Amino acid sequence: MQNTQITPKEQEIKSRHSIDLFFKQFKINTLLRQANISKIRGIPVIQVLTNIFQLPFLQKNFYQGIVNNPETGYNKTVAYNFLNSSKHNWRKLIYFVVSKVINQYVKPLTSNNREDVLIIDDSKYSRNRSKKVELLAKVFDHQTMRYFKGFRLMQLGWSDGNSLIPVDFALLSSAESKNRYNDISDTIDKRSCGYIRRKESVIKQTDLIEPMIKRAISWGIKAKYLLMDSWYGYPSIIISVQQYLDVICMVKNTPKVFYYIGDTALTLGKLYKGFRKKRGNANIKGSQIVEIVKDGERLQVKIVFVRNRSKQRNWLSILSTDINLSDEDVVRIYGKRWDIEVFFKTAKHCLNLCNEVELRSYDGMIAHISIVLLRYLFLSVEQRSSKDGKTFGGMYFEIIEELKDISIIDALVRLIGLAFKKIREIEDISENILDELINIFVGLAMKKYGLKLSVE
Repeated sequence: MQNTQITPKEQEIKSRHSIDLFFKQFKINTLLRQANISKIRGIPVIQVLTNIFQLPFLQKNFYQGIVNNPETGYNKTVAYNFLNSSKHNWRKLIYFVVSKVINQYVKPLTSNNREDVLIIDDSKYSRNRSKKVELLAKVFDHQTMRYFKGFRLMQLGWSDGNSLIPVDFALLSSAESKNRYNDISDTIDKRSCGYIRRKESVIKQTDLIEPMIKRAISWGIKAKYLLMDSWYGYPSIIISVQQYLDVICMVKNTPKVFYYIGDTALTLGKLYKGFRKKRGNANIKGSQIVEIVKDGERLQVKIVFVRNRSKQRNWLSILSTDINLSDEDVVRIYGKRWDIEVFFKTAKHCLNLCNEVELRSYDGMIAHISIVLLRYLFLSVEQRSSKDGKTFGGMYFEIIEELKDISIIDALVRLIGLAFKKIREIEDISENILDELINIFVGLAMKKYGLKLSVE
């Protein structure tokens, strides 16, 4: 029998070839120049980017693939200078690539009737062993209810229900100077892109949502809804963002937030108790049309109540500013928010988001995170190509069924997974769910390049 097992050398050649095709397809070399990312010490910048980009696909770390690798043709100083430059506009590069991937590659493959969404969420970016990292801060983790040393990574993503495309991010220190171990370096040029990102890092997290949405829209990235976790589900945020696109978010029962029926102000708990619910074990218990208020401005919203399978007597609530959506559609569309949880899991455990290279400068961390986003874009494109028959050519466009959008059952499963994620006692269950979803969303592409899920 013929041995079909691929050798490490063949895997490396295959990976390099696919990466080269991805870079050529979306003209990364041209976009680098437009983003002011130019060559260093005579070395083509595309060569340095490619060498760093392909590290996880070759099963190598930064030391093996860059520092101690004579085949690169340059020393480690070139790579570190490339990452640590404050003049490189990584945000502009990401938007160039993302807009091409969404509008020229993904959009032509999907129906205009599909609900494209923007998703915003954050995750911890731990640097617990660091001392001299620029803007290093003491940050509170709401899941473990403990402080850690590092940053919060605030991420904006776009999804059509099948492919998640990371769009924009902010690496946040602390808005409170007393919680920052180190401040902005005095040597940074205040006219540079790096200084702008540093000033952004000390702004309150909720104040960055609206600028992120406006920036994505200005780059031609369109969506029908913005999906958010309950951490952002407050009337002030919802009303400010709703002027750009409708919001669907989970909201939590708190005594400080009120919902209005006429002039009657009710907490979420009282609202749930006061309406007639569906009998039996219905997953969706019902909905209510209410109003939320910000500085005297009122906005009518729909709140859908869902049974929490993990705790039979508990319930989950999802708010939608589009009151014309059915209860099932609100739950189904919100289920797409799980895609960004899969992104964080994949980026950290497979694409070396937090443990590939130790950098002290803020510019270096921004550059490295941007490269990780490009890696995930590459996987998303590869995954879409392997699953969607319409990528094979125009003659397949009419005869091959479009990739299905998320179903209401899938949405409910993800919603319960989100509830699991909030409960530390059953953390293992949520990890297993995440692992399965990674296999579903980027599993084929990961398998193709030999990536395996690593445990922190």
